[in-house]
Amino acid sequence: MSGLALWTAGRASAFFVAPARRTVGPALSSSFSFSTTKGDPPIMRRSRPKRTAAASAASMGELQRLGKVPSGLQFTHGSLEPGTSSSSSSTSLQASSLAEEQGTDEIQFPLQGKTVDELAPRMRFAPSPTGSLHVGGARTALYNWLVAKKGQLDFPGENGAFVLRVEDTDIARSTKESEDSVLADLTWLGLNWDEGPDNALAQYGPYRQSERGQLYTKGAKKLMEEGKAYPCFSTKEELEQMKEEQEKAGIPPRYDGTWRDADPELVRQKMEAGDEFTVRFKVPPGARIVIDDAVRGTVSWDAEATVGDFILLRSSGIPVYNFCVAVDDATMGITTVIRAEEHLTNTLRQGLILDALGAPRPKYAHCSLILGEDKQKLSKRHGATSCDQFRLDGFLPDAMINYLALLGWNDGTENEIFTRDELVEAFDINRIVKSPSVFDMDKLKWVNSQHLKMTTIEDLMDLVKQQMDWKGIFHTAASPEKIKDFVFASTAVAKQMMETTQDAATNAQTVLGYGLPASFDNLKDREAKLMIEQGNFYPIAQTIIAQVEASEFPMPDPDNLLAAFRDENKKLIEEDSKTGGSAYSYPQAYKAHMKALAKETGAKGKNLFHPVRLALTGEMSGQDVTKQLSLLAMAEAEGAPIDPQAAQLKSFQDRLQHLKAFCETIPEQFRAPASKEDGKNSSKGSSSSAGAASSSPAEGGTGAAAASVADPLSTYDGPPISALDIRVGRIQKVWTHEEADKLYCEEIDVGEDEPRMIASGLRPYLKEEDMEGKLVLVLCNLKARNLVGFPSHGMVLCASNADHTEVKLVNPPVDAKIGERVTVPDMGFEDPELSAPFAENKVGKKKVFEKLAPFLVTSKYGVPEFFGRPFMTSAGVCTSPIPDGTVS
Repeated sequence: MSGLALWTAGRASAFFVAPARRTVGPALSSSFSFSTTKGDPPIMRRSRPKRTAAASAASMGELQRLGKVPSGLQFTHGSLEPGTSSSSSSTSLQASSLAEEQGTDEIQFPLQGKTVDELAPRMRFAPSPTGSLHVGGARTALYNWLVAKKGQLDFPGENGAFVLRVEDTDIARSTKESEDSVLADLTWLGLNWDEGPDNALAQYGPYRQSERGQLYTKGAKKLMEEGKAYPCFSTKEELEQMKEEQEKAGIPPRYDGTWRDADPELVRQKMEAGDEFTVRFKVPPGARIVIDDAVRGTVSWDAEATVGDFILLRSSGIPVYNFCVAVDDATMGITTVIRAEEHLTNTLRQGLILDALGAPRPKYAHCSLILGEDKQKLSKRHGATSCDQFRLDGFLPDAMINYLALLGWNDGTENEIFTRDELVEAFDINRIVKSPSVFDMDKLKWVNSQHLKMTTIEDLMDLVKQQMDWKGIFHTAASPEKIKDFVFASTAVAKQMMETTQDAATNAQTVLGYGLPASFDNLKDREAKLMIEQGNFYPIAQTIIAQVEASEFPMPDPDNLLAAFRDENKKLIEEDSKTGGSAYSYPQAYKAHMKALAKETGAKGKNLFHPVRLALTGEMSGQDVTKQLSLLAMAEAEGAPIDPQAAQLKSFQDRLQHLKAFCETIPEQFRAPASKEDGKNSSKGSSSSAGAASSSPAEGGTGAAAASVADPLSTYDGPPISALDIRVGRIQKVWTHEEADKLYCEEIDVGEDEPRMIASGLRPYLKEEDMEGKLVLVLCNLKARNLVGFPSHGMVLCASNADHTEVKLVNPPVDAKIGERVTVPDMGFEDPELSAPFAENKVGKKKVFEKLAPFLVTSKYGVPEFFGRPFMTSAGVCTSPIPDGTVS
């Protein structure tokens, strides 16, 4: 280890650290050297002090006077000092002359004599450069940044700041590379600092602990001189024996104070002998530390009973973490410290040090830990946790800070999407919650998807191109203009479905590929297999093949491949439900052709659209077919920018041949729709069966045929209503969420072994007594998630008026059975296999409820409906008090 010598006389002391031979006053001389091997800490080698005649005659006071000891030490690692290599494993200890420091030994505390609440907040984030910036650290940085930014708005022109301080005194583990990585991650998140290591000459700099040794030396010297710290010569072996004896006696291990009140003469002799020692803090008898934590309330410690006299300076001369932090917070004027709860116990030692130095304490807020979904502390085993990985995975920085803010804080409303400016305005340290937060990747992706929707395609294109570059989708000789068009189209086609920018690149590969397997027997998609078994796919596929071969099937215009992505006014289309192009463009021609195909095949609604989609794209679901085929045409065009192999391209002609071969494997019984006589239930769940109580046109039922044509369900191409698992439940208990003003917590019996715990934003609309004991409809196949710390699993369905000023419960009949599933007529609920609800993950990932929600309404009589079909139970129709409303 590096050298340390300390001369003291009674309560007066001086502190000296040197890297090489130095002369200390006229009385004593001492030499130090140290060597290192790569990866190991420095090893101390100290020669014995040489006694001089002058020293023998000097009194203890004269020794103090003669030993003009340097009060500043400076650690250097990596490339922090000019001329040193960032790859160096050596450590240097530099000392400056005390003579140059005369008159500056007093440590300055900017908050001395001031009231923190009346000052602009000075917040700090203090990472250790020993690895990447992870979720927990990023949240800590964000909370501090938000308070600082809001303070700068409230106290313009004052000294408020977000301070970045690098705590790099762990020389063995700290690296310049890690520091650069952390700073880059903070920059990506947009958490720009006002003071930090890149402006070390600012008022309270430098901002690396390795460059602040001078201050720590002053602090140690002050405490030694005032008798609040002392040298401890206990060896490692003695300390280990002390610990073993205390453990055997059932006493909490701590230092027993052997050198606390040692004879000064003995201390002097040990020093002259060159014995190694540490500097320990002298815990005052009966000391208590009490803080009013903004998150945890009043927290207090009996210092004497909790900790023994703890180390301030190691025998190497390097100060310990808590000493550095206390000195830094005080000398940088930090007003409030927001950090993780694992640092709560450090507050005891830091408080003792600050009080002993006579420095004002900052306020504290200790945030609960972030847990993985298994309720264990978040770590690498839970997947991506470093900020840089989230960047690489295609998350937006604004979405990351939005989600990080919600991991332990809420604004008292149900609002979960915030812009950066809205977060600055809304954030309040007093609304940080005590309960641990669970990191939910699905929730983060949802938040990111909302921010993606708020971002223009033009602003996303560079990020999408970056993802495509990482996948190698473009070949090296690609035209920049063609790359731009392809990225534009890929971003536009994925805009409404993508959860990350990476999804746009992955989706482009899916669109350019063809997911239909080689044979019917190899088809794994249950929904696709059932659709083919209904008999519509084969004849529709054969018709498409014949039309393409006869050049009768509309294809994208090679001279206007972007037509599908712009409307008749050439304005960009961001909604996937809107058809692009002018009156005579490819998208409109395709739309007209589908109407003709419906007449030719007799198939309507999803009985037409699903077979067409599967035949052309190889997928059961996805974006607008004209957009997909346009993107495919761009990839096949002359001078196309893509690498066919990396992009997983399957040309239109290749997929047509594939489709032919696949159709040959479809069993004969599935090559035509079953007639009514062969099977009345063959089209259960299909939109063409809606309203089929009347005869078909072929049977002369023209009135029924007209009604069927007019049925809006015939053009619906979304997920089936049977995808939702809506059940009858009874609210057993209701209470107000203790940390969110507008949320109720509900315990609801839905016929399972245990009641569902559900949080809902109904408090502004309903009283607890209006809900408790009531029958309700519960959407049960939503993935469980934490709402402001409450584990919510499901959603209570309500009806609301147009402007959402009135919200009421949807009511099942009073005789409905708890746990029974709600059905909708003509939607295939009679067949358990066809109507099985989607799995929770599929409902969330494919945004099933969001796609169905626009079609869930109440009639003029208040009946909840889906395309005019009422919600039903075994006891009859469900109702609500709100006519012509929406259901959500």
